[in-house]
Amino acid sequence: MNQLPQVLANLIAAQNNFDSSAYSNCFAEKAIVFDEGKTHNGRKEIKEWIEEANNTYKTVMQPIEYLADKQTLKAEISGSFPGSPLVLTYQFDIKEEEILGLRIV
Repeated sequence: MNQLPQVLANLIAAQNNFDSSAYSNCFAEKAIVFDEGKTHNGRKEIKEWIEEANNTYKTVMQPIEYLADKQTLKAEISGSFPGSPLVLTYQFDIKEEEILGLRIV
């Protein structure tokens, strides 16, 4: 697998430790996340979204492939949700070690 940017390594570590504060701190203050048809605007909403998801599903991530030129991460996620585990694609907009946007497909 290609080398992950440090911000994504930090994001995965935060997810796997269910640390919503550390997770949200990987994002820019005005970042946007699109997940399951919903938009989460700004670090505060992102923290609330991931905290609720962590409490409900206890999801952990295992990176499979990172395409640096497309800022795309394919990862296996597992947790207490129907269909676990799943492989999802995370499309990032990263600038200067901050995530400006994330689309989960």
